[in-house]
Amino acid sequence: MATVHKVGDSTGWTTLVPYDYAKWASSNKFHVGDSLLFNYNNKFHNVLQVDQEQFKSCNSSSPAASYTSGADSIPLKRPGTFYFLCGIPGHCQLGQKVEIKVDPGSSSA
Repeated sequence: MATVHKVGDSTGWTTLVPYDYAKWASSNKFHVGDSLLFNYNNKFHNVLQVDQEQFKSCNSSSPAASYTSGADSIPLKRPGTFYFLCGIPGHCQLGQKVEIKVDPGSSSA
């Protein structure tokens, strides 16, 4: 059955409270058919999907996708590694980024 993963659990997607998104991601199993839910204040944050190099360097200049609703549901449609960060200057450097490793799942047979 597909799972909705709330990024950051009750903390959400923020820089106001120090949060270890890498630890959160490593404590969850992501499968094809699941989705990520990013909850945040869209006056202060966004969600950008980027490639590995952009993720490592916190480069938000040319994202593959951009989300700004404050309650973004992103379906995980295929296996692989996906990278997300906040594109607000300085936020990625403060740790507001997450790497998601998606395993093939039985959710979308």
